[in-house]
Amino acid sequence: MPLALSENGTTIKTGQFMIGFIRGKLFSKTPPQLVLDVQGVGYEVEAPMTTFYDLPALGKEVLLYTHLVIRDDAHILFAFSTEADRKMFRALIKVNGVGPKLALTILSGQSAEEFHRCIHDNDVSALVRLPGIGKKTAERLVIEMRDRLPDNVESSDSEQGVVTTQIIANPKQEAISALCALGYKPQDASKMVQNIAQQDKSCEDIIKLALQGAAGR
Repeated sequence: MPLALSENGTTIKTGQFMIGFIRGKLFSKTPPQLVLDVQGVGYEVEAPMTTFYDLPALGKEVLLYTHLVIRDDAHILFAFSTEADRKMFRALIKVNGVGPKLALTILSGQSAEEFHRCIHDNDVSALVRLPGIGKKTAERLVIEMRDRLPDNVESSDSEQGVVTTQIIANPKQEAISALCALGYKPQDASKMVQNIAQQDKSCEDIIKLALQGAAGR
């Protein structure tokens, strides 16, 4: 079974083909975690925000491409709405010093297509805007990912398409919590969402606008 290094330098086992996809009804979603009801069994998975943007409403069926990471203390299933995002995730975790959590953060701040463009254009400045990525890590990503970028990375809609999600009680607070889970400091996460007009926006909408604003600075 392939090996990779986690963020803290410990060795973890990664299962690339043990679970290829999962299909079930969307039971709950609290970025970066979501739960799928598969014939009465709840599967908890972690997903990047690019996947959350494509999720249907709760109770609707969804198909997600998956990647299983096996550690000594946990088996974590990562899920993606497109094959392109999963390929990019698998390429990222092969980079020295980039574990699954950081790869998830990268794909939450950029789509596979945007990341592909950053590597192709040597755009280190765009990469360092992502939480947890300093200049050295960004430069290493540019160098090591040049030969590892998946072929045919194209924009691809999920089978379900974008469906308006249910509005939660306090989407801004949920968005702040999600940004913190992605690696942003609480004070930075608060600043990112405080100027976004809520106006019935969902948590996912607010997070998307906040990440777009951070990328534009």
